[in-house]
Amino acid sequence: MNYKCLQNKVQIPSLGFGVFQISEKGATKKAVIDAIKAGYRLIDTAASYGNEREVGNGIKEAISQGIVTRDELFITSKLWVEDVSAEKAPQAIKNSLNRLQLDYLDLLLIHQPYNDVFGAWRAMENAYSNGLIKSIGVSNFDIAQITNLAEFSKIKPMVNQIEVNPFNQNINKVDYLQKYGIQVEAWAPFAEGKHELLKNELLKEIGDKYDKSIAQVILRWLYQRNVIPLSKSVKEARMEQNLDVLDFELSDEDIKKIETLNRNESQFFDHHDPDMIKWMANRKIEY
Repeated sequence: MNYKCLQNKVQIPSLGFGVFQISEKGATKKAVIDAIKAGYRLIDTAASYGNEREVGNGIKEAISQGIVTRDELFITSKLWVEDVSAEKAPQAIKNSLNRLQLDYLDLLLIHQPYNDVFGAWRAMENAYSNGLIKSIGVSNFDIAQITNLAEFSKIKPMVNQIEVNPFNQNINKVDYLQKYGIQVEAWAPFAEGKHELLKNELLKEIGDKYDKSIAQVILRWLYQRNVIPLSKSVKEARMEQNLDVLDFELSDEDIKKIETLNRNESQFFDHHDPDMIKWMANRKIEY
């Protein structure tokens, strides 16, 4: 596994495993164990996914089996909107640690750019100073939002996890964040298969040149952009395939071809839509 260095010198794996929408009981625990066996060291979850307990059980089992040690893992979770405040964030952090059965998180993100972001950030800075969190960052923040938070805080966000895939390449945002010293992570790198992305003829043509799958081409494309992709699968063979992207390199011509797929729009929803913000404000998580 290759690693990147965050602004605080913490090493973060270049490829990550996400557990969003793994809902069947017991499936998340097994997926985490299988992912670790396959070679993943970055495991990404969130309070709102409702599976932190299973992730924690998977981590505990993988460590007890001797597959990995805790310090070899990089575990990420996220504060949901209802806990993004000075009052609620400290307890929410403790709750995530308890559900995950961990003494510390390697990375904690503010999941969405809503509610009392500055109050929650101060709580995260405090948890960071006390060693409960090794790195802190945000998710789904636009350029203005993350700059505002960074310029008026003691600690600048180390990561911004955003949607990046061939249909929503976020070229300007990624470029800005990288120049600003913030590591970009990509959620939904496969756009959840929308518009039949995993059957795309252009990507297949590129993959055939290197004897790689479309998914591998996408992950390599993100890797070469210095973006950390978070891929998900419950199939062991697919997990191994998604890690096998470090032995080839896309050409400039390949990358230009992939740029032609860019639709410059989210494949899911608009974070500036007032109705979506209201929905998130009223969504309560049941653990």
